[in-house]
Amino acid sequence: MSPDEYCQNKAAQSGSSFYYSFLFLPPERRKAITALYAFCREVDDVVDECTDPSVARMKLAWWRGQIEQMFKGHTEHPVMQALAPHVQAFDITEKRLDAVVDGMEMDLYHDNYPDWPGLEKYCWHAAGVVGEMSAGIFGYKRPETLVYAAKLGLAFQLTNIIRDVGDDARRERIYLPLEDLARFNVTVDEILDRQYSDRFVALMKFETERARQCYREAMLALPEEDRRAQRPGLLMAAIYHTLLDEIERDNWQVLDQRISLTPIRKFWLAWKTWVSGGRGLTRRLSH
Repeated sequence: MSPDEYCQNKAAQSGSSFYYSFLFLPPERRKAITALYAFCREVDDVVDECTDPSVARMKLAWWRGQIEQMFKGHTEHPVMQALAPHVQAFDITEKRLDAVVDGMEMDLYHDNYPDWPGLEKYCWHAAGVVGEMSAGIFGYKRPETLVYAAKLGLAFQLTNIIRDVGDDARRERIYLPLEDLARFNVTVDEILDRQYSDRFVALMKFETERARQCYREAMLALPEEDRRAQRPGLLMAAIYHTLLDEIERDNWQVLDQRISLTPIRKFWLAWKTWVSGGRGLTRRLSH
């Protein structure tokens, strides 16, 4: 199996919405974004699959070493072998890849976040910086596009956090800012015990509006000049925003189930957005 095939399998097996945005790209850009996504999955799996934090830290340190070695011209892991040919062409820097690993390490040291600035910092490491690297792969001319990409990554991460409240609680993790829980009189124990209430619904409405605001800010930051090149990100936005709508329609029943879209629906949203050039989506999400 070639390094590119390894990354392709990693992306396809994940079932992530990101996979659908790759399908419409030219071959070299598709290889680059697939390798980047596979790298993100590898380091994320370290935290998800290692029950011993010390082992997870050792594995993340190993990945840092892989990043450093790649920029010195040496690659060992198939993901790094697949990624290496694209780093210079698409401005995938060592600093940005290290920032992704920083986000994974934050998961090892933090079970919760006291306030929005703390969570926002985590979201940038987990998704915002990935958005910036993705924008480089898709292609852009205006620097404002990086603002759009980072903000869109933030919106995606918030959508994931809203969707996964119950799953995270089962791992004794709460990503919703503790100051927000206090504002709506929801206790940590209620979420860990997955207790549904009107107060919880009010909290989730608040978090959903925060995510929607991030989508709005992202769309407003995207220069028209770069909108066509950035269509893969807009494909993901169409899927993620539809998921957020679905969660709201289900009245935020996220404590005991994981709400998701079917693969065929994701593909339809991706295809429709690609064909339209994302014009309707950018107008809709900007308001």
